[in-house]
Amino acid sequence: MTTQSLAERREKFARHEAARAEHHRARTDLLSRPKRSATELQAIAIDAEDRFSPNASADEVLAWVAAEFGYRATVACSMADVVVPHVVAQHLPWVDTLFLETGYHFPETIGTRDATEASLELTIVDVLPTQTVAEQDAEYGEKLYERDPALCCQLRKVEPLTRTLALYEAWITGVRRDESPERANTPIVTWDEKNQLVKVNPLVDWSFDDLGEYSARHHLVTNPLIEDGYPSIGCAPCTRRVAPGEDPRSGRWAGFSKTECGLHT
Repeated sequence: MTTQSLAERREKFARHEAARAEHHRARTDLLSRPKRSATELQAIAIDAEDRFSPNASADEVLAWVAAEFGYRATVACSMADVVVPHVVAQHLPWVDTLFLETGYHFPETIGTRDATEASLELTIVDVLPTQTVAEQDAEYGEKLYERDPALCCQLRKVEPLTRTLALYEAWITGVRRDESPERANTPIVTWDEKNQLVKVNPLVDWSFDDLGEYSARHHLVTNPLIEDGYPSIGCAPCTRRVAPGEDPRSGRWAGFSKTECGLHT
């Protein structure tokens, strides 16, 4: 690998930021325009669910997303890895990439977010709750996640995401069928009734190893917690290490019957 000089790295970063700024101007204009109706979008979702069933490739599906929705599509990323936004960006450079900034993330997750923004052609959008952690503590009491994790997720993840998704016609997720029994029948394209838009899951038939191989092949930033025993990464207070052979999501909300934050249910 050729080592770049400091001047070359600075020039590359300047070009990166100039391209980001140019896209941001176009994005602002686009998102101010009216969306298609829920009826129209639902018809598109139903047609696509049949068209891409059961095992269409990610590239095939995302080429359709780019043609059908353009930058009215967004991708959600938890910053465990950045495979999904990287795959999407091959078809939609500078795609809006939603990061749920709950206020409870591991430092490693925030570091992954920052490194991703600096290195990839993505537009990171921090999705914020209406209350800070301190304001939530004042209203509901400290450590709500220990007493009512479902409510905490609702306030800090579900409601902020729902509010933000109202700008878009489609959202792209990293949900995979091998993650849990509840996700085993996840379709590639579906109608998201709760959020009233098209939901696209292009990597549903990928495995955890597939993600790692793709990430290594493209030299992508990866959250270091993955190598430290955290195959599924959420908020720091609600995520523990997973022992070899355990369900990858068993480290989420350990001690509770809760298995999903509510974003995909």
